[in-house]
Amino acid sequence: MIDDSSHGSPDPSVDLDALAGRASEIRLIAVDMDGTLLDGEGAVPPALWPMLDRLRAAGIAFAPASGRQHATLRREFGTHGDDLVFIAENGTFVTRGDEELSADVMDRAFVAELLGDIRGFTHDVGVVLCGKGSAYIERTDAVFRSQAEKYYARLTDVPDLTAVEDEILKVAVFDVEDGEKNTAPALERHRLTHQVVVSGHHWVDVMNRGASKGKALRAIQDLLNVTPEQTAVFGDYLNDLDMMDAADFSFAMANAHPDVAAAARYRAPSNVDHGVIRVLERLLG
Repeated sequence: MIDDSSHGSPDPSVDLDALAGRASEIRLIAVDMDGTLLDGEGAVPPALWPMLDRLRAAGIAFAPASGRQHATLRREFGTHGDDLVFIAENGTFVTRGDEELSADVMDRAFVAELLGDIRGFTHDVGVVLCGKGSAYIERTDAVFRSQAEKYYARLTDVPDLTAVEDEILKVAVFDVEDGEKNTAPALERHRLTHQVVVSGHHWVDVMNRGASKGKALRAIQDLLNVTPEQTAVFGDYLNDLDMMDAADFSFAMANAHPDVAAAARYRAPSNVDHGVIRVLERLLG
């Protein structure tokens, strides 16, 4: 999953003037949510709504790309999202508005095996089972629920996650202390067959091996007949890394994880400084 923690070095100087008027080169923009588009309070900047109108008028497609579930993204964007392409659940579920374009469903036997391993952890974690119909939790204390509710608008309490009948897209593990330090190493053996992605300071996601935001973005490029040279991406955390390789206009936020900053061609001001909006304003001129 994802969170809005800040990472990396302080905001470097960003030459926004050098980007002025280059929107004519761009036809697709993919933007991570937490730590990237959303502000320090986890809200969509109000300036995004008129910006979306400007992008539509310029013929530029806009794709929110997030570890959040589709229902949460649709809630965040409301009617503004009716014609957007959504890369949800770290690329395992892609839609245009409410139309499903692709879904990467996990094997039920593997999910049961994974849940068994997680239940054996000695460090403090909670699990969100991310299905197409809903997200599911069996841990219901206030601390964990408050974290899950940030990212899952459709959340269902169940007595046993292994009994859930939904098609599962992702298993998200909330590590109370540090996901990169504790949970990711504990799930190391599953990297042989699946992806184990650190997507925030507290969150680690397990998905099918081929699923990722970058793979989903490349599929959208094919669908829209858009090249990497015509694509811009914005991100801050490790689950955004492979998107950087799919776009010539790749922006790491000033608060980005150092690995993301190293992979991106450009730096943007931080999310709390509305970096995405500021860059888009310069691109549009």
